[in-house]
Amino acid sequence: MTNTTSAEECLQKRYWYYFLASSLIVFCAGIAFILIYRLIIWLCCLVSTPPHGASPKVANHPGTVNPPPPKRKGSTTNANSTATNTTLQKPSDSEIGYITEAKDWAGELISGQTTTGRILVGLVFLLSIASLIIYFIDASEETVESCTPWAESPRQQVDLAFNVFFLIYFFIRFVAANDKLLFWLEVFSFVDYFTIPPSFVAIYLDRNWLGLRFLRALRLMSIPDILTYLNVLKTSTMIKLSQLVAFFISLWLASAGFLHLIENAGDPWVDFDNPQLLTYWECMYFLLVTMSTVGYGDVGAKTVLGKIFIVLFIMISIGMFASWIPEISDILGRRQKYGGCYKKERGKKHIVVCGHITFDSVSNFLKDFLHKDREDVDVEIVFIHKILPDLELEGLLKRHFTQVEFFHGTVMDANDLARVKIETADACLVLANKYCEDPDQEDAANIMRVISIKNFHAEIKVIVQLMQYHNKAYLLNIPSWDWKRGDDAVCVAELKLGFIAQSCLAPGFSTLMANLFTMRSDKPKSYLRSLYLSATDMPQWQCDYMRGTAMEMYTEYLSSSFNGMTFPEAAELCFSKLKLLLLAIEVRQEDGRESTLAINPGSKIKIENATQGFFIAESAEEVKRAFYYCKNCHAQATDVRAIKKCRCRPLAQFKKGVTAVIGFGNKLAANPLLSKKDRPTSGSKDKANAPVPLAAGPTTPTVAALPPLSQESQDTSVCPGEEPRKFDSTGMFHWCPSRPLIEARMDREKASATVLCNHVVVCLFADANSPLIGLRNLVMPLRASNFHYQDLKHVVIVGNIEYLEREWRTLQNFPKITILAGSPLNRANLRAVNVNLCDMCVILSAKDKNLDDPHLVDKEAILCSLNIKAMTFDDSMGLIQASAQQAPGFLPPGFSPIGHSKRSRRGSVCGSNVPLITELANDSNVQFLDQDDEDDPDTELYMTQPFACGTAFAVSVLDSLMSTSYFNDNALTLIRTLITGGATPELEQILAEGAGMRGGYCTPSVLANRDRCRVAQVSLFEGPLAQFGEDGTYGSLFLFALRNLGILCIGLYRFRDTNESSSSPSSKRYVITNPPEDFKLLATDQVFCLAPCNLSQSSNSSPKDRREEINTHKKVPKVKKKKNKHKGNYSGYCPPLSF
Repeated sequence: MTNTTSAEECLQKRYWYYFLASSLIVFCAGIAFILIYRLIIWLCCLVSTPPHGASPKVANHPGTVNPPPPKRKGSTTNANSTATNTTLQKPSDSEIGYITEAKDWAGELISGQTTTGRILVGLVFLLSIASLIIYFIDASEETVESCTPWAESPRQQVDLAFNVFFLIYFFIRFVAANDKLLFWLEVFSFVDYFTIPPSFVAIYLDRNWLGLRFLRALRLMSIPDILTYLNVLKTSTMIKLSQLVAFFISLWLASAGFLHLIENAGDPWVDFDNPQLLTYWECMYFLLVTMSTVGYGDVGAKTVLGKIFIVLFIMISIGMFASWIPEISDILGRRQKYGGCYKKERGKKHIVVCGHITFDSVSNFLKDFLHKDREDVDVEIVFIHKILPDLELEGLLKRHFTQVEFFHGTVMDANDLARVKIETADACLVLANKYCEDPDQEDAANIMRVISIKNFHAEIKVIVQLMQYHNKAYLLNIPSWDWKRGDDAVCVAELKLGFIAQSCLAPGFSTLMANLFTMRSDKPKSYLRSLYLSATDMPQWQCDYMRGTAMEMYTEYLSSSFNGMTFPEAAELCFSKLKLLLLAIEVRQEDGRESTLAINPGSKIKIENATQGFFIAESAEEVKRAFYYCKNCHAQATDVRAIKKCRCRPLAQFKKGVTAVIGFGNKLAANPLLSKKDRPTSGSKDKANAPVPLAAGPTTPTVAALPPLSQESQDTSVCPGEEPRKFDSTGMFHWCPSRPLIEARMDREKASATVLCNHVVVCLFADANSPLIGLRNLVMPLRASNFHYQDLKHVVIVGNIEYLEREWRTLQNFPKITILAGSPLNRANLRAVNVNLCDMCVILSAKDKNLDDPHLVDKEAILCSLNIKAMTFDDSMGLIQASAQQAPGFLPPGFSPIGHSKRSRRGSVCGSNVPLITELANDSNVQFLDQDDEDDPDTELYMTQPFACGTAFAVSVLDSLMSTSYFNDNALTLIRTLITGGATPELEQILAEGAGMRGGYCTPSVLANRDRCRVAQVSLFEGPLAQFGEDGTYGSLFLFALRNLGILCIGLYRFRDTNESSSSPSSKRYVITNPPEDFKLLATDQVFCLAPCNLSQSSNSSPKDRREEINTHKKVPKVKKKKNKHKGNYSGYCPPLSF
C-alpha cells in the first residue's frame, strides 16, 4: 500500500517533457554545430583567398593552412603563373589532415566491404532487436511513465548499455559521413536522437518513460542490406521482397508504439485526464484491422491525438496495404512455383528454351513443337526467363503442365543453368524477338546466351534464332560451336528474304514451302476431308488449297527393296505405288562418316542400304510405307493400306515411329538398318555423322594449281558479243568485281529511258538509320550459278539512298543490280522502273516494328501495295508485241513459252494484275491487302487469300523452324539449300571476314557446283509439258516429267476463278501442294518443280551445241490445243526453264 501511494504521489508531476526535450536539444544542437562549422570553413576560405597580385595561401584541408612551396632556383616563371600553379597544386599525402584520416578509418569500419564492417553492422542490428524486445516487455508490464529507480531495473540497465554502444556507432557514422547535414537528417539518425538521450535522462530523474523507444523498430528496414552483405540475397526479386516486408513490418510496429504512447498518456492540454489503457499488442491489432479496411470496432482511439493520428495513418497505410501486401503475396507464391530445380525423370528427355519468352512466342513454339502429327514427342520443355510470367502466359503453361515447366532465372548465371539441368538436356533453344527495335543488339544478346551455355556445358546442342545474317559469323568464334554436333542458327533475315527471292523465280513458292514445314493445327484429317469440305461449303479453290496445307515434310529410311535404284526410279515407285513424294535423299560419303543432301540428284546416284529419304505426305503413318515396302510381298498390292510390316522383315529391323522434318532424325550410327560393314568404325565419334549441306565439300583450290583469273574465270558458254561472266570462289553464285554505288544508281529520267522488262522491283521502306535487313539474302538466290547469265533477272531497288549506301557493300559483287533513289509510294518512280512489266514486285520494310499499335507496323507496305493495285498503265507496247507474234492459240498476258527467255512479258494494264509479294510483320494486317477477299479478321494467316495466292509473306511462319531444327538436323539444311540458292558453310566463313564475296577460278571442281537442281515454274500452255494442259492428270504429268526430263513436280499454281460461270474472273492464282494422281489439269496451270541443271557440261560446250540442246527439248510432241475458255486478265510470269 505504501509503494502504491508513493508511486501515485510520484506521478502527480509528469516529466515526459524532460525526456522529449533532451532529444530535441540534441537534434537542434547538432544542426547548429554543423551550420556554424560550415560558416567558419567558408569564412576561412574567403580570408585565405589572396588579393590580385598577392601571394596566396592554400588551404590544404579544413583547419590547416599551408604556405606555397618555395620557388626553385633558376625558375623563369612569373608571379602570376606561380600563383596559379600554387593555387591548383594538389596536396601531398604527407599533408593529409587528421580529419581525413579519421574519416577513412570510420568508413572502413562500417563498410559492408570489410569483415569488420559486416560484423559491426550485424551486431548493431541484433542489439537493436534486443532493445526493441526490452521495449515490448516494458510496454506490456508498465505504464507510459513509471517511478521505478534506475538502480532497481535490470532492463533499464541493459538498455543503457545498448544505447552506449549505439552512441559509439552513431559517432563513427557521423565521422564517416561525407555530408554531415544530410547524415543528421537520416531516418536512422532520428532513431538515435529519440532513443539514446532519454536513457541518460532516466538516470538523472530516477524514473522511466517509454517515450519513443518504439522507433527502434525502424531498424528492421536494414534487414535487406544486412542479408545482402552476408550474400544471402542474390536475386533482385528476393531483395525487393525483403524490402517490402521489412518496410511494412517496421511501419506497423512503429505506428503501434506511437498509438500506444498517446492513448495511454492522454491529451496533454487536459492534464492527461483522458487516457485509454491499451496494451501494445492491442494497438498492433487495431492498426492491422484498420489497414485491411475490416474495422471490427472493438478497439478504437479515444484521445484527440489518437484520432488525429489514425486519420493520417489511414490515408497512408490503406494505399500501402492495398499495393504491398498483394505484391508480397505474389512474389512469395511465384518464388515457390518458379524457383527450385528441375527434377529430371529417368529415361525422359528435356530441352531448355530461353531468350525472348512471351505469351506469343511460347504459344507459337508449343503449337508446333507439341503438334499431334508428331508421334511420340516424349520431351519435356523447360522455359527459363528472368521475368516472371504474366497471367496470360501462366494460363498457357498450366494448359501444358504435363510437358512444360517454367523457371525464374537467366542462362547467363551458372547457378540457374545448374537448376534447369543444362548438362543433361537434349538441346537448348534460344528464341529471338522478331519485332525488336535493334536487331543487332538482339542478336548480340542471344549470342552471349549461347556463349554462357557453351561455357557451362560445351557438348550441348544449341539452336539459336538470329535476326541478321551477318551476325552468324560471330557464332564461329565460339570454340565449342560445332554444326556437326547439331548446333545451328535459324537466321530470320536469311530465310525470310530467301523465301521471297524464290517467289520471284516461282511465284507462290513461299506459300508452298511454308505450308510444308509448318505443323497446322486446323487441318482436316484425310478420312474426314470430303465430309469437312462439303459441310463448310468452301469454294473449289479453297478446297484444293486446304488439301495442300495438310502436306508436310517427313523423313524415313528406305527399305532394302529400294537398294540399287536410281533416284528417279525410287521417286516413281514412291509416287505411283506408295502415294508418296520423294524430294531428296541422304548420300553418305565414301568413308561413311559424313553425308550430304541430294535434292532430285537424277540418275547419277543410286540408293544404298539404309538411305534416309525426305518425303512430302499428309501424315507420319503414310511415310512408314517407304520403310515397310517389300517387293516380294507388296509388288502386287493395289491398296496402299495393305503396305504394312511383313514377315520378310526381321523384328529387330523395325524402327518405331517416323519423323517429320519436322520429326526426329536418327544419326547414321544408330540406324538399325545398317549392316555391320556399313556402320562407322568404333574409333569414329557418334556425332561425326551429321549430314553436311549440299555442295559443302568443294573447297577453293590452291593458287599454284590455278590458271590465270583473267582467262579462265570467264564462262565459256557466253555467246559472241556478250560480256564475260564470273563466279564466286565457291562456284555457287554469279559474281562481278566490286562496283561503286554511283555506277549502279540511276535517276528517274534514265530509268524511264531504259527498257526494263521481266525484272524484279524491290520497294524498300527504310530511313537513313534503319537497321539493315540484309538485302544480300534477297539477291543471292537470284544470282545462283545454276542459272545462265542471260537468264538472271535484273533487280531494281527503289528506296532511301542513304540506307542503300549502307546495304551496298554487301551487294556490290552481284551483277545486274540498279538503284533508284526515291520513295516507293511515288507513282512516278514506279512508272519509271516499269513496275507493270516486272516479273515480281517485292515490298519490304526496314523501319521500326516496335510500335505501340502493332497494326501500324506494316502501314508503308500496305499503302504501297494498294497504291500499285490502284494504278493503270498504257499497254501499247504489249499490244504491238502481241500482234507481231505468230504463235498459234491464245496466250494470256504474262505467259512465256518454255525456252523463250528473251521474249518480253506483256505488260499489265491494271495495277491489280502486277505480281506482288508483300512482307508483313503483323499477321492480322493481311486483311488489308486484298479488298475483294472475304476473309474474317480472325482467320489464321495460312487460310487467308493473300497467303494462299503467294502475295503475302509473314515472318511468323518461320517460328516453326526452331522445332524443325531440333527434331531433324537435316531439315534446316534441306530448306536452306532450296531457299538460299546454295549458301554453304565455306561461303559463311568467307563472309565472316567482312570483305564480301570473292571471285573464284573456273576450275572443273568449281564449275561442278553449278550442277544442282533449282526451283522452277513450268507453264502447261506451251512447252514440253503442254500436252497435259487439257484433260491431262497430275499423275501422268508427274511421271512424264520425271522419266523424260528429270523434273520433279511438287505442286501447281492455278488461277483462282476457273469456272465458266464466274462473271468477273480474278487474275489471282493459288497454290496446290502435291495434288493427287487423278487431279485434272488446266492449260493455264503452272507447275512447281525441282529442275535438274547440267551447266558445267554446257559451260564447256560451244554456244551452238547449247542452242541445239535447247531446240531438242522443244521438239517434244504436243497435242492440239483447245480453245481457252478462261476470260480473265491474267498476270504473272513463268520463268523460262533452261535445259
